[in-house]
Amino acid sequence: MLKELAPDQLRLTIDPQTLNLESTEHLKPVDGIIGQHRAVSALRFGLGIQEVGFNIFVAGPRGIGKMTAVKSFLEELALTKPTPNDWCYVNNFDDPYQPMALELPTGKGKEFQQDMRMFIEYVSREIPKSFESDEYGKKRDEIQRTLNERREAVLKQFSIKAGHQGFALHATQLGIVLVPVKDGKPMSETEWNALPQPEQDTRMKIRETLQDELKEAIKQTRDVERTTQNAMLELDRQVMLYQLSGVMEELTEKYKDQKEVLNYIDAIQIDMLSDIDIFKPGQDDHVPERDLDLTKYQANLLVDNSKQQGAPVVVELHPTYTNLFGRVEKEVEQGTMYTDFTMIKPGALHRANGGYIVLPVEDVLRNHMSWDGLRRALRSQSIVIEEMAESLGMSVAKSQRPQPIRLDVKVLLVGRPMFYYMMHSYDEEFPELFKVKADFDTSMPRTENNIREFLMFISMLCRKENLKHLDAGAAARLLEHASRFAEDQEKLSTHFGAIADVIREAHFWATQEQAPHITAIHVRKALEEKIYRSNLVEEHIQEMITRKILVIDTTSEITGQVNGLAVIRMGEYEFGRPSRITVTVAPGTEGIVDIERQVALGGPIHSKGVLILSGYLARMFAIDKPLTLSAKLVFEQSYEGVDGDSASSTELYALLSALADAPIRQGIAVTGSVDQYGTVQAIGGANEKIEGYFDVCRAFGLTGKQGVIIPKTNLNHLMLRDDVVDAVRDGLFHVWAVSTIAEGIEILTGKPSGTVRKNGSFPKGTIYDRVEKRLKTFRESVKKTDKKKSGGKK
Repeated sequence: MLKELAPDQLRLTIDPQTLNLESTEHLKPVDGIIGQHRAVSALRFGLGIQEVGFNIFVAGPRGIGKMTAVKSFLEELALTKPTPNDWCYVNNFDDPYQPMALELPTGKGKEFQQDMRMFIEYVSREIPKSFESDEYGKKRDEIQRTLNERREAVLKQFSIKAGHQGFALHATQLGIVLVPVKDGKPMSETEWNALPQPEQDTRMKIRETLQDELKEAIKQTRDVERTTQNAMLELDRQVMLYQLSGVMEELTEKYKDQKEVLNYIDAIQIDMLSDIDIFKPGQDDHVPERDLDLTKYQANLLVDNSKQQGAPVVVELHPTYTNLFGRVEKEVEQGTMYTDFTMIKPGALHRANGGYIVLPVEDVLRNHMSWDGLRRALRSQSIVIEEMAESLGMSVAKSQRPQPIRLDVKVLLVGRPMFYYMMHSYDEEFPELFKVKADFDTSMPRTENNIREFLMFISMLCRKENLKHLDAGAAARLLEHASRFAEDQEKLSTHFGAIADVIREAHFWATQEQAPHITAIHVRKALEEKIYRSNLVEEHIQEMITRKILVIDTTSEITGQVNGLAVIRMGEYEFGRPSRITVTVAPGTEGIVDIERQVALGGPIHSKGVLILSGYLARMFAIDKPLTLSAKLVFEQSYEGVDGDSASSTELYALLSALADAPIRQGIAVTGSVDQYGTVQAIGGANEKIEGYFDVCRAFGLTGKQGVIIPKTNLNHLMLRDDVVDAVRDGLFHVWAVSTIAEGIEILTGKPSGTVRKNGSFPKGTIYDRVEKRLKTFRESVKKTDKKKSGGKK
């Protein structure tokens, strides 16, 4: 029998003395991302190259701390980059539905907004005051008086001329008319009719002539009124320019280097001069003196980087369309939806413009239109704020369509690798927009440097979250747990989120005991309590096994039956459980029949593993003769799907046992896959499988004859619990590591497997010899049956 594994092979144990520290309190906090050299290299490249399309997809499993690590990395890098400019939206006086975007130097956006606010306060106060002043009133009255004098002079001159010719001017509601007079008084109709007809005809001719002259006189008065009106407008204009000149000069001087701002200031002045009446008290009934609305001259500060140090880093965890691209809010006014440029709100892309934005890819894909909008923005290098309904082609009420803003941002999508490959395959634009992939690994080599950085991470976490620091024993225990998490004695897990949770829970237990530091006891307590909160199902299965509801034998010797091991995942918790695998054999030509596959409970990988068994038997026992065998293979008391090939070696042991009629020790469970050459191959979950079977054996009572056979290639993956290691040390439990099926069958049966001789036979009495003889018996039996069937036909 092969020598079993020694206790020190079952678990990596770290001596706290080798860490050379009293506690993590004295360590320098880690700076940067730990153990992810490939990812860091990709990030540096992707963030350093400025060409279009070199955005980054950060790939890695969930819970590995990608988002936190990337954010920390970016925040440090961003401090070395220039702070981007500010952005404002202002009114477009030519088309109010298309507000204009103004780009201003860093910090100037807030100043500009404040300047416009002060400008509005100034003009709303000073300009109406100017129009109320005595000086303005005098000038206006003078212009009006001049108008009246000129108008009266024209009409007086015409009135004298008309009087000399027997007519007078008479004002009516329909205008000024000529009426005949007699003795200086208007003639009545009776008096007119009493005039001789020749005199009436003469007067009518005179009236017609005077009527033409009256029209000319009225035209002259209108010209005078028009001239006067222009004079009034020029007076108002001069008053406005006088009040605006100072403040406009100040704004022009302050923003002389900002061409777009200067154009906007000029547009304000033009608009104000074209709408002077709103500043005149009592001139516009719709805008009272004390309720002057000058909102259209405000500046909507969209992005304010005045307090930003370096480039912005934005992490948007809820990347809906509006959260990414902004929105135009609306208000209800007198039952009607109303909006203007002051209601434009920024999105995450606006805030990240000139810097970096980090997005969880799964949420981007889940939110309708977000991915399509992001692609368009990156392709056009601009941010467009629009109604979602409008972008879908739906009819919507007229709303604001703000001018697009130039986009200069590095996008980092963070998610599982499956999303990268899916998008790479199904979206032809994705490879052109995200040319850099940063892969986060799940583990790192357990080198001295990585151990030191791991401890520095612990120090950083404790300082950042005000947790108790770990003493040397606790640090050693946590390092052991990190190797267990990585399922490798030579590696440390990089699932720092899960590691941090263990530290937080250990801090809780240390606080309960009022301990100055977290010790190994507190770390162990945290790990045990975490398992206890999650292992209810495991305990129920253990109970069903001990009560014989699920039949697992750990003491007998049975032919054609082996205890296989599987791992069950319940959320974040995994545990191992044994399953009885049985095989029956008989003469026939069906080959190996997988009952799980027959009833559609076996997955494709499991079915592949079963088919490999036929290849192994053919190679070992039927190279020059047919393999006549009818074997039925099944997982007993299995009521759910079975997949994976980790039980293929177990199935082969049961098959060889049945063929050789050699009982198998039921106290020994088996895991491992196998190839057609009989090589036992590595599997996953070795620790959970061994511990799960150990718990069953302990529940029935440890006899010293129980144990588990694992592939030799899984040796470095062993990080077993202390109680399992102690049981092995005391000789109550055993773990064997095998490389071939031949080694494993010897442990299970206690008999030699047999080495093939030059003539192709096996030593007498060995397992393989008995198998070969049994298969020969089957062939002969099948041959006899075939002859009988053939004779019967004759």
